[in-house]
Amino acid sequence: MKAVRNYQTINTGLLFGSFNPVHIGHIVIAAFMKEFAGMDEIWFIVTPRNPFKGESSLADPADRLEMVKLAIDPYPYFRASDVEFGMPLPSYTYDTMQKLSADFPGREFSIITGTDNIGSIRKWKDGEKLIAVCNFLVYPRPEGDARAIEEFASAKLVKAPVIDVSSSFIRRSLREGRDMRAFVPGAAYDFLERKRLYK
Repeated sequence: MKAVRNYQTINTGLLFGSFNPVHIGHIVIAAFMKEFAGMDEIWFIVTPRNPFKGESSLADPADRLEMVKLAIDPYPYFRASDVEFGMPLPSYTYDTMQKLSADFPGREFSIITGTDNIGSIRKWKDGEKLIAVCNFLVYPRPEGDARAIEEFASAKLVKAPVIDVSSSFIRRSLREGRDMRAFVPGAAYDFLERKRLYK
């Protein structure tokens, strides 16, 4: 999955998530990685079903994908990916990386993750294999420990802004009838309001 850098290689950051819903934190982190971490493009990998999360609060995968597309529309270097929609569920990152690397040999992929997640990757399915073959761009999270990246030769800490916003906070606030327009990019917010998601 690590490619030899040449003039054709496209450095591509992968931001995995349920995006339930996508929010300003996702956009800020993705934009920072594009501008300050050497990425040419950022792909939002929408996960239909995360093995570590319950399904009860998940909006339909197609709706979550559409919200991501709407949220990133102003950014030509962002892409919404449904690669995991055609793969066995639940989705496992190593399997997805195998497929992406086979399908896009001209790209060098880096997984974007937070300091709250990097320490647990070894517990993931095929986590050791993932660590051996992938690069990681790690951004700070309020509850994360940056020291965890010291165990990863292929991990780089990127001092992106700390955005303490979560999808669960937005869902809870929407259920309480609060206006969360400032936290969800405009067109995506209009979509979830129109479909009455998370109400």
